[in-house]
Amino acid sequence: MPETARTAEPQPEVEVTPDLARALLRDQHPDLADLPIALAENGWDNAMLRLGDALALRLPRRGAAAALIVAEQTWLPRLAPRLPLPTPAPVRVGMPGRGYPHRWSVVPWLAGKPSDLAPPGPDQGEALAGFLRALHQPAPADAPTNPYRGSVRLADRVDAFEGRLAQSMRLHDGIEPTLRRVWAEAVAAPAHAPRTWFHGDLHGRNVLVKDGRLSAVIDWGDMAAGDAACDLAAVWTLLPHAEARRRAIAAYDASEPTWTRARGWAVLMAVMLLSIADNPRMPAMGRAVVERLETGP
Repeated sequence: MPETARTAEPQPEVEVTPDLARALLRDQHPDLADLPIALAENGWDNAMLRLGDALALRLPRRGAAAALIVAEQTWLPRLAPRLPLPTPAPVRVGMPGRGYPHRWSVVPWLAGKPSDLAPPGPDQGEALAGFLRALHQPAPADAPTNPYRGSVRLADRVDAFEGRLAQSMRLHDGIEPTLRRVWAEAVAAPAHAPRTWFHGDLHGRNVLVKDGRLSAVIDWGDMAAGDAACDLAAVWTLLPHAEARRRAIAAYDASEPTWTRARGWAVLMAVMLLSIADNPRMPAMGRAVVERLETGP
C-alpha cells in the first residue's frame, strides 16, 4: 500500500515563546539573556527566534526534530568552513530545561529572504553548483544516514511517490504525465554513486537570497551521507531561470544517470510540496518545480 501522505504541516508538540527562550538563556547562556528576542518563523520542525542583531535561536517544536538538531550540532560546524555560502552552524548549544525537553542551538542570524519569496537571478547557476560541489565530498563512516532522502534509492521511495502523487492529483489538475515520465526514468537509472555528504532538503524555504544572489543555506537537520543526486534536485527546486539551470548543470559536471536521478528527486519533492493543503507556499513551490521540469533543461 502507498505511504499515507501528510496533507498539512505537523502540529507543534511544545510551544516555543520568547519568554521560554529567555528563561533558557538565563539558565545556560546568561551573557546572551538580555538581548532582544523576537519570533522570526515557526518552521516545519523548529521555531526560529531572532536574538539581537547577529544571532538566532533554533528550538525544535516536535520530538521528531530532536535528533535532527543534534546532527546539526555535531556535523555542521565541521562542514561549514569549507562551504562557499554561510550556514547556521551552531555557536552555542542549549540543553533541556524549564520544562522544555530538547536540545537547542544558538546560531548566526543570516541575511536574506527565502528563495521562494525572493528568487535567485539568472546568473546564480554557477553559484549553486559551486556550493554543491564543495558540500558533496566523501563522508566518514559514522556520518548519519537519512531513511527518506539520498541514503536510500529512489526505488525504495515508490510508495511515498504514489501516495503523494494521489493526494496531489486530488488537489491539482494536469500534473501527472510529466511527473510519471520523469519518475519512471529516474527509478530505472543506474543507482551507483559515491557516498558523499548531502543537505537533503534544498527547497525554497531553506535557501536564502539577497539582492538576487544566493546568500545562505539553512535547515540542515536532514544532512546525511549517500547519493548527492537528491541535492542536485535543487537545480529545479531553486532556479526559476532556464539559463541558470543550464549553467548549474554544466558547472557541476555529473553523469547523465546522476542528473536523471536528480530529476526524480525533484519530482518526489514536487509531489510532497503539492500534497500540502494548509500552507499555500508549499504547493506554489511544487507547481514551480513541475513547470521547470516541463520546460527544461
